[in-house]
Amino acid sequence: MIKEIQRTAEEKMAKTIAILKKDLASLKAGRANPAMLDRISVEYYGVETPLTQLANIAAPEPRVMTIQPWDSKSVPLIEKAILKSDLGINPSNDGKIIRLVVPQLTEERRKDLVKVIKKMGEESKIAVRNTRRDAIESLKKLKKDVKITEDELKKAEEEVQKSTDKAIKDIDKILEAKEKEIMEV
Repeated sequence: MIKEIQRTAEEKMAKTIAILKKDLASLKAGRANPAMLDRISVEYYGVETPLTQLANIAAPEPRVMTIQPWDSKSVPLIEKAILKSDLGINPSNDGKIIRLVVPQLTEERRKDLVKVIKKMGEESKIAVRNTRRDAIESLKKLKKDVKITEDELKKAEEEVQKSTDKAIKDIDKILEAKEKEIMEV
């Protein structure tokens, strides 16, 4: 029972970190990253379809992305979806391939992005701490129901705290790496 609570808490913390990584990957950091387009969906034959299911996306150069749709009729639809998105990039096409040139970030924009990253990191840390709180409450309930001893409770709480500390340290490393990536010119 104790192990189950600890395992559930660790899984939730791991999911929180995975979500943070995915969210950070979709941020525009001055270089071409196909993950930036993950959130874009295109109205294709009346159905909202993720761009990744309509085309091959590649980053052949550090600041250029190419989108090669499998159906050439979808090129204008994809361009329209990119223009409507919050990317702030103007697509150009030659009829078959859409090119996106990622603009160089200004110093002010870099600092704004770092603030956004830190906010995302803090939200992730709060989620991890909430997971810790829930796990400890579950453990205390077991103690109250006389299913575990005081010693088992203390040991289990320490294990949950170790998992929390590790998750927060991982979040800090991820944020530090992303901040470094954004601030390099």
